[in-house]
Amino acid sequence: MNIALIAHDKKKDDLVNFVTAYKPIFESHSLFATGTTGKRISEATGLEIHRFQSGPLGGDQEIGALVANNKMDAIFFFRDPLTAQPHEPDVNALLRLCDVYAIPLATNMGTAEIVVKGIEEGHLDWRSVERENNPE
Repeated sequence: MNIALIAHDKKKDDLVNFVTAYKPIFESHSLFATGTTGKRISEATGLEIHRFQSGPLGGDQEIGALVANNKMDAIFFFRDPLTAQPHEPDVNALLRLCDVYAIPLATNMGTAEIVVKGIEEGHLDWRSVERENNPE
């Protein structure tokens, strides 16, 4: 599975801790992340992560392009709902794409727990199988 990891500044520690706690699950998948978030997770866990630009510089849109091209299976995006983000339109566009393409999206610790358990139990494997059966 292809999994994206994104976090706003005030949520980066939470996402690093989450991925660290579930490292055995994440290590068997292809991981993608926005710049600083990916660097911090990789440094903390040793996981190999393909890093895009930081969110404000277009990283959210790069991940959105993977969603639109059926190359992403799940996204963990720990958002900070209490702080205005300069790239809010990009954030909203990514959320919209997840809805349009039925991509599981965890935006907080509660939904992240459910999505990671679904990954662990193989409930999201249909996305990868569908992509293999319908290559572009």
